[in-house]
Amino acid sequence: MKINRNSAGWAAALLGVAGLTCAVVRQQRVSQAMRELKGKVVLVVGGSRGLGYAIARELALSGARLALTSRHLDALERAKARLLASDCVAPADVWVYPCDVSVESEAREMVAAATAHFGGIDVLVNDAGIIMVGPVESQTLDSFHQAMNVNFFGTLHATLAVLPQMLERGQGAIVNISSIGGKVAFPHLLPYVASKFAITGWSQGLRAELAGKGIRVTTVSPGVMRTGSHIQARFTGNQQEEYRWFAAAASLPGTATNATAAARKIVRALAAGAAEISIGLQAIVAARLSNVAPELTATMLSLANAALPAPPRDGDLDFWQADRSTAGKAFRGSLPGVVEHLGDRLIKHYNQEPTANTEKRPTFLTWGERS
Repeated sequence: MKINRNSAGWAAALLGVAGLTCAVVRQQRVSQAMRELKGKVVLVVGGSRGLGYAIARELALSGARLALTSRHLDALERAKARLLASDCVAPADVWVYPCDVSVESEAREMVAAATAHFGGIDVLVNDAGIIMVGPVESQTLDSFHQAMNVNFFGTLHATLAVLPQMLERGQGAIVNISSIGGKVAFPHLLPYVASKFAITGWSQGLRAELAGKGIRVTTVSPGVMRTGSHIQARFTGNQQEEYRWFAAAASLPGTATNATAAARKIVRALAAGAAEISIGLQAIVAARLSNVAPELTATMLSLANAALPAPPRDGDLDFWQADRSTAGKAFRGSLPGVVEHLGDRLIKHYNQEPTANTEKRPTFLTWGERS
């Protein structure tokens, strides 16, 4: 069959124009949705530092009013001061409240206080979390309880506290920050992985149930972020060695994603009402590969595990003892000079400096104590 070159050229041109038109229309819709964030009250759980702080700043630049919460009062006050100093938000439009969302009563009290202050909550962003790094031989049952209580139950508590007012209005939006660790089970991160898999599944199901009720739920699965959070993560096993590989991976541009750019994508996804987004090339590739080639993915993860620090050989295993992890700030200064410098810049930029003793300590309940 002979194809007329002119016809083929016109067809290609028309397809190009159609594609460009669709892109322009989509961009206009997103821009309009971004403008609609102006004046909205957004509660950012975990908004004092790291990715949560970056998201709060992007929301402020969009004209949103901010309610920020975390366990650390001084970190919250410092975040508020930095936002005000950058002129991206007015003093009346940012409010802070210390809260441990792993405790359901505190989550309810915090939401009630935010609602009383602003008159209502339009958007909830769940970003509170902890990371436990180390081989399974050095993790205890307490490590898994901590990760589940903060990462999953903290997200659940805040959502259930906000949901009644959204259902009553028939309008609202919820953004749940999960992780690529909620799609691919990376080694030496099992407590974190378990909690993030729980968030991902719950968040996807929540969207399905609320879609017809005017409430949009967005699940976010970022890869490793450059936020300076390596000094806040907790380490077990050969702790300094675990810290060194994790901190390096979280500080280098080639292995981790820019958190400010990620925050911008998250806010755009919120505005557009996206069901789910993955952030970072590594996260996108890993998620796709795990779906289409699970055996290959398992082999690659096993190889990665072999390259990570070996568990210490210090006697019989005891998974039932209390948490024995150490925060990364204890090992600050142990990285090569250039990497340490990059990490320090991230720590300062994303408000990660260690806090004073003005922290609402997390209360970790066992499953039996929850009833």
